[in-house]
Amino acid sequence: MGVGLGLALAGAGAGAVEPIRIGVTGPFTGGSSPMGVAMRDGIRLAAQELNEKGGILGRPLALVERDDEARPERGAQVVQELINHEKVVAGLGIVNTGVALASQRFYQQAHLPMITSVATGTIVTRQFLPPQYPDNYIFRVSAPDSVQATMIVEEAVERRRFRKLAILHDSTNYGQLGREDLERALERHGIRPVAVERFNIRDVDMTAQLTRARAAGAEAILTYGLGPELAHIANGTVRIGWKVPLIGSWALAMSNFIDNAGPNAEGTRMPQTFIQEGDTPRRKDFIDRYRKAFGVERIPVAPAAAQGYDSMLVLAAAIRQARSTDGPKVREALETLKERVEGIVMVYDRPFSRQDHEAIGSTRVPVIGEVRNSQVVFAYDEDRKRGAQHK
Repeated sequence: MGVGLGLALAGAGAGAVEPIRIGVTGPFTGGSSPMGVAMRDGIRLAAQELNEKGGILGRPLALVERDDEARPERGAQVVQELINHEKVVAGLGIVNTGVALASQRFYQQAHLPMITSVATGTIVTRQFLPPQYPDNYIFRVSAPDSVQATMIVEEAVERRRFRKLAILHDSTNYGQLGREDLERALERHGIRPVAVERFNIRDVDMTAQLTRARAAGAEAILTYGLGPELAHIANGTVRIGWKVPLIGSWALAMSNFIDNAGPNAEGTRMPQTFIQEGDTPRRKDFIDRYRKAFGVERIPVAPAAAQGYDSMLVLAAAIRQARSTDGPKVREALETLKERVEGIVMVYDRPFSRQDHEAIGSTRVPVIGEVRNSQVVFAYDEDRKRGAQHK
């Protein structure tokens, strides 16, 4: 299990040149796999393009991939294996916040840069801040939950004028931390949720939680969970005769939510860094190449694919700037990146600094997506127009 598309495509012409080995971890099986597979394939696509142009510093890229199964203990194990045995020079990936918190510490200890492609827990890039740690090796190109929670609440309270809101969240680190971010965002509007209900991964019956939220007078449900359980929430509201709007984190765009909820997913809204619409030539080309390479019409989770792709390009730019794969030099290059990287989510123009390892924040805010006809589309035309400006 292991070496990905990058090395395979580079192999024939590589000769004796030692490849640059990049670790890629994520959930490639199980309930989180739509995000993990989309992310991995986005990274593969970028690595393929880089190798077709001669690699980096004259060396081919080799992606060394491991399935972390969305389990923190497994994530920690495979990252140690990548560092100690596979000798990777950097890491990309990680989907689940709990897995990130358990495993990224090994990149930090080894002084190897890690660009988080998907995991959104606000704390992810804040685990190793100065002065306790002289240097922070954890970067991110996905939208932190602090940003998403603010958008979710603005959608519910400002745009749609709901005042009585219930929060349904899963019991993982992702769900618990996301619930905290939602509560803080609501508090800034002077609102307390009328109900806060928790569920576990693999729960299928949400009747009790939904019944309590309805009894509390909730006008809409704010969610923090993953696709399979979110589908049970959507289906459960219909089952008890209580069809209310669902507004939640970007995971409401997962294919296993949309497919399992079917018509009950329609109208659901969530923040998205990228929507599968060819609103610029660059994005249209990416969508076309992804479809052709992986034989799908709908990208399983479009933001995960785009963020995976972008994370590879940003890392490549840093290695070029450093003229080295030495971890501290690449970290410093990421913090002072001079090259303007034309990504899919955005143009990365000095995306990081020594103090701020978040590419997405106050200067680049995601858009609101909506499920229509089993596809995620722009909920608002102004978001589509704004998105087209980030070419």
